[in-house]
Amino acid sequence: MILALGIGVPPSSHFIYIPVIFVLGIAIGFMLGSKATRDAFAFEQRKADERAARKAARQAAAAAQGGNSDGTGGGAGPDKPAA
Repeated sequence: MILALGIGVPPSSHFIYIPVIFVLGIAIGFMLGSKATRDAFAFEQRKADERAARKAARQAAAAAQGGNSDGTGGGAGPDKPAA
């Protein structure tokens, strides 16, 4: 049957080469994947820090204007008297 298809028996080096390349691919994929995960985590952390800084700046600005610290205003406006 093998002779009819024209396929020979692979050499013994084939049985060493293929598993080595397979394991090497897994190792390289693991290293690149872990680096990408660390980069994505650092990016999300940086975004969260920037978002917290913007929120703190908004709250400080609102407190300086006499509004509530939650940014809703809350101070006496032109249409309602001061309590």
